Amino acid sequence: MARRLAASAPAAEGRSGVLKIVAALAVVLAAQALLALCLVSAQQLLVPRNMPFGVTGPPSPVVAAVASRAGLDLTSYPTESAVMDAANQGELYGAYLSEGSSDTLVVVPAKSFFAQTELEPAFLAAAHKLGRTVTVQEVAPLTSEDPIGAVTSLLLLPLLIGGYLAAVLVFKAAHGVAAAPWRAAILIGYALVGALLTDLIAGPGIGAYSSSHFWPLLPCFWLITSAVALAAAAIQALVGKWGTLLVAVLFIVIGGPPAGGLGTYLLPVYWRNIGVLLPPQSAVTLVNHVLYFDGNDISTPLVVLFLYAAAGTAVIAWFGRIRPAGRANTTGGPELRTPPPGDAASTPNRRRAMIGMLVALGICAVMQSLFATTYMSAGHAPKAANLPFGVVGSSPVLAAAEKNISLKVTQYPNEAAAKTAMDEARVYGALVSSGGTNTLIVVPSLSDLAPLDLAVRFEEAARATGQKVKVQQYAPHPLAAKDPFGLVQALMLVPLLIGGYMSPTLLMAATGRAAGRWRAAQLAGFAVISGLVIDLIVCYWLEGFPSSKFWIVWPICSLIVAVVAFVAAILQKLLGPIGTLVTVVLMILLGNPSSGGASGVPYLPAFWRDLGPYLPPRNGYILLHHTIYFDGHGTSQALINLLIYLGVAAAVLIVLDLRRTEAKVPTDATEAAAVSVPIGAVP
Repeated sequence: MARRLAASAPAAEGRSGVLKIVAALAVVLAAQALLALCLVSAQQLLVPRNMPFGVTGPPSPVVAAVASRAGLDLTSYPTESAVMDAANQGELYGAYLSEGSSDTLVVVPAKSFFAQTELEPAFLAAAHKLGRTVTVQEVAPLTSEDPIGAVTSLLLLPLLIGGYLAAVLVFKAAHGVAAAPWRAAILIGYALVGALLTDLIAGPGIGAYSSSHFWPLLPCFWLITSAVALAAAAIQALVGKWGTLLVAVLFIVIGGPPAGGLGTYLLPVYWRNIGVLLPPQSAVTLVNHVLYFDGNDISTPLVVLFLYAAAGTAVIAWFGRIRPAGRANTTGGPELRTPPPGDAASTPNRRRAMIGMLVALGICAVMQSLFATTYMSAGHAPKAANLPFGVVGSSPVLAAAEKNISLKVTQYPNEAAAKTAMDEARVYGALVSSGGTNTLIVVPSLSDLAPLDLAVRFEEAARATGQKVKVQQYAPHPLAAKDPFGLVQALMLVPLLIGGYMSPTLLMAATGRAAGRWRAAQLAGFAVISGLVIDLIVCYWLEGFPSSKFWIVWPICSLIVAVVAFVAAILQKLLGPIGTLVTVVLMILLGNPSSGGASGVPYLPAFWRDLGPYLPPRNGYILLHHTIYFDGHGTSQALINLLIYLGVAAAVLIVLDLRRTEAKVPTDATEAAAVSVPIGAVP
């Protein structure tokens, strides 16, 4: 009997280990799928939906024509001054002033750059068709430091992650005691430090906004970070260690996508309604209105954020002081009372806890500063540098346009040759001049920003030279109907990267070791399944790209996940749990900003443009995007780089896995999942 029990013990232990591994990878897959679903569904189709729009004067056929096919919520104002006041206070996305023989279209770029690009062409086209003269007037224009209105979203990222990580790391440093009486004060104090760092980096450091906004924004940043940190700590107190994962899902995975940085009323209605209930959307509105609308119309976001902060503080106080004191008074149990300050037994524990918390908050401050630096410096003011561009014939318009946009010009013998270059993703557009006519051809499937940028610059150049230019769109494969701006591949890259480094992280947590004999095979199998799940969600569920590309996209998604997973596993084997942090820095803090994303590599600053080819994210994005929309043209270098990463990393990992001597890694699986999920989930 004893021998049978001894023989069955290893088998039972082996089954338990397998179950832990399967459960850990299932958690990663679920988090990855949820993140992909939320990110893509919230932001893939940005069109006006019940968008507040003002009108004044007699009923206009132009407004009627546009409103019938655009999602505008019309509000009539008695006078022109009334509608202009509403626009200046950030209440409207635009307005139409109908007056006599000519009309005025008011656009509010600071409210939403993408909304302006939708509304202005629609109204001008309708007015031209109806024979009405329209003047365009801008209210709250964007600045040169923020030409597409990206700064608000980029500011949310460090504030949201800083508050969340502060709560998580303080919880960990305090050994899972989520409601210690001093918790609220420490988190509020850190929130001020994090807010100050973000303000200094984004404002005076990078110049994403003028120095005059430094002081008005500081209390806003403090409130946002405090609200997130305190609410997160309160949920931890209520739920326990699973509260950490719950906060990540609520505030980052679900709350981040409907934050509305590109325009709240461009979001699907259900996402907009979900966002109203969570801090990120209120944070975006608060920062945007302080930056561009002199702090008008911020009562609602202030109330929401203060309620989160107050509720979090109340819950922490209840669990940290009021409830323990009540129990101690009722039972007299000394074990329920907080040891007095002079208690010798408590002093070493307190000292260790304080040192641990200072280290944790130091790490949090570094991470928040890095998020504020990397994403802001890479994306706050995209400006083309050596944008590949084709020319057929000659025209003075080209020389005039090059004064305002940096082009890398290639001469082509005819339009067919130029379009062949577009088919192969070698140029972002072309100017075809023949017989005194100028046609600007742009490629919307190659960049969301370049077509608009080129059209504006060449139309300005045509007016300056007395020429006319016709803008024509051309795409080898049209963008998917539910991805009119070509954002989906950049969005789906994020869960692929996160799933890549989450998988070895949770395997490490589940097994207590950074490697194992079958670790490479486990990660490879996960990558295959993970790539399939993301492909199914984005292609068939959300219709984010043509279904004809489903089978070729699956191995690409799996390749991206496998590369990141293998690299993370190697770093974890060599560095322990700190290897996850290094992976985040490489893949998310450096790799993702340098990928170029939907705008394209030419719109990156020089540092990020030069860094990208050496890291997997850019290679993964190019391989994914160009395979879908350009039949794989221009992907050779990206594919070779990823295969080199995969081959070298797999070989190194297999060698390291064969080594039997390895210290255990005590990490809680829920904690590892919670910390891993949000990093890189860009709102």
